[in-house]
Amino acid sequence: MAQGLQEAVIVEAVRTPVGRGHREKGIFRDVHPAVLLGGCYSALFARSGVDPETVDHAICGCVYQIAEQSAGITRNAWLQEGLPERTAATTVDVRCGSGQQAVNLAALRIATGVDDVVVAGGVEHMGRVGFPVNLGAQEQWGQAFTPQLLERYALVPQGEGAELIADRWGISREEMDALSAESHRRAAAATDSGAFARELLPTVGSGATQTADQGIRPSTTPEILAGLKPAFRPDGRVTAGNSSQISDGAAALLLTSAAKARALGVRPRARIVDQVVLGVDPITMLTGPIPATAKILERNGLTIGDLDAIEINEAFASVVLAWEREHRPDMARVNPRGGAIAIGHPLGSTGARLITTLLHELEDLDGELGLVTMCCAGGIGTATLIQRL
Repeated sequence: MAQGLQEAVIVEAVRTPVGRGHREKGIFRDVHPAVLLGGCYSALFARSGVDPETVDHAICGCVYQIAEQSAGITRNAWLQEGLPERTAATTVDVRCGSGQQAVNLAALRIATGVDDVVVAGGVEHMGRVGFPVNLGAQEQWGQAFTPQLLERYALVPQGEGAELIADRWGISREEMDALSAESHRRAAAATDSGAFARELLPTVGSGATQTADQGIRPSTTPEILAGLKPAFRPDGRVTAGNSSQISDGAAALLLTSAAKARALGVRPRARIVDQVVLGVDPITMLTGPIPATAKILERNGLTIGDLDAIEINEAFASVVLAWEREHRPDMARVNPRGGAIAIGHPLGSTGARLITTLLHELEDLDGELGLVTMCCAGGIGTATLIQRL
């Protein structure tokens, strides 16, 4: 930590269950995304005992900021909970890393003394505001990619990027399906053992209180996954089964300076040690966790073996396996409670969800150091290093 900077600490962290992003079958199909996020806000204060009047800023990630997620969903969710009008609000879009970058920005504002107490998190309701809504808006109002950009880069969909990664690192369909089945096994085991219970906020959806992630399939095996058709190439290796799920959910964390935590009489649970956000080739686009992990480890004098737990977003199995080939971690420490292939990937929320899960893993493991790293559309890589206190 640079001289003169304050230490940014995590006081509380909570998430909703992750629902399937399905307009007819998703557990949150009738729930407005601001309700999911607002529930996480209120839970932070109920669980920590911190007065919301102390919060300077709310910063949350959201990728598709249109329709129900437009007009400043971070602020709207805050106000609908009856929380203080004086609190500032910012909504962040770093694609899949939006929720993680919200936490990173919160830590920076606290470290520099701009804010003392910040709520950071994310939300995405892909069942109500997902790919079709975004594509429909572009068809009506204009495309995101200009001719000038497309002249510079032969951009491809993320699924093809995942296929290119499998090509480059020689990753087989069998390896990807095995990792995916293991993700479901671990997530199901964590659910059954109650490992997720402390981080989960029971949330009403579909007329009932939901207490578990909807997308986990305990019966998933490599043999079952092998029967799925390729999703992006006729002869490809990437399928719906070895890719992250389209999902709905929210997560939020309460961060303060160490000095403010003492003044409030609350116990810091972890500190933000360091953070990285960098760019990579926008065509393969999903390789960002490889250099982001290398940079954050080198800068802090660490090796991959020094980390007690690692959460890398399972956007696609090939992304995780390419990262594994480069860094050679103990895979028992990587996504020990499953990942987005099983749990789901509500885009703007996932980064905050991963940090929330990592915090609870470190506490349950009596571990010290943990890392979250993510790939993001457009060729961005993220990494956040935390230390349990």
